[in-house]
Amino acid sequence: MLTFYYHPLSPIARRVWIALLEKGLSFDAVVINLNGQQKKPDFLKLNPFHHVPVLVDGDLRILESLAILDYLEAQYPSPSLLPPTPATMTSVRMVQMVTINELTPKLPALVMSRESPEGDEGLWQQIQTILGFLSEQLGNGAYFGGECLSLADVTAGTAFPFMTRLGVELQGYPTLAAWYDRILARESWQKSQFDEEGFDTWKRWLLLQIKRRQRRKK
Repeated sequence: MLTFYYHPLSPIARRVWIALLEKGLSFDAVVINLNGQQKKPDFLKLNPFHHVPVLVDGDLRILESLAILDYLEAQYPSPSLLPPTPATMTSVRMVQMVTINELTPKLPALVMSRESPEGDEGLWQQIQTILGFLSEQLGNGAYFGGECLSLADVTAGTAFPFMTRLGVELQGYPTLAAWYDRILARESWQKSQFDEEGFDTWKRWLLLQIKRRQRRKK
C-alpha cells in the first residue's frame, strides 16, 4: 500500500496527489501540519529536509515531487501520463521544469504584490513570459504533449489555481484559458480542489514564512 504524506494546500504536494488520483491508485493519505509537524522527529526520519510530499511504497521512500511523479509513471504505467514520442516527452519535461523553476517560485512574490499597493511591474512581465512559453508549448492541443493528460498538465495545473486567485489573468491566452477550464473539470481536480477559506489559510501561512525569512536576514 502506498502512503502519501502531504498537505492539501501545498501546490508542490498537490502534483503527486493529482497523479495518484489520475492513475486510480489506492493510497493512505497522511496530512502533515506545516506549522511544525514537519520538523518533528517522526517526520524528519522520512524527510530530513522537513517538507512535503513524501511517498512510501513498501520499503521504498521517495522525496521530491518530480522524483515521485517519475516513480509513479515507471512503477504504475497505466494509465500513462507521458506522451509516446521524444519531442512530446521533451515538451512535457520543459513545461514541468518551467513550472517548478520559474512559475512556482513567483507565488510568494504574487502574494506580496497583493499586499503592496505599488505592485511590481517586473514580476508581471516575468509572469507574462511564463504564460507565453506555456501557451506556445500547448499549441492547439487539448493537453500539454497531445490529446491525453500528461505530467506537464499535472505539474502546471496544480500551480494555476493559486496563481489565478492571486490576480493572474488568462484572457490574453485563449488556448491556455481553455486548457485550464478543461483540467478543472476533471474528477481529480474536483476531488482535490480547495475553497476560498483554504486559499486564505495558505496565503496567511506563506506570508508568515516570508516574514520569518525577512527577520532572519536582518
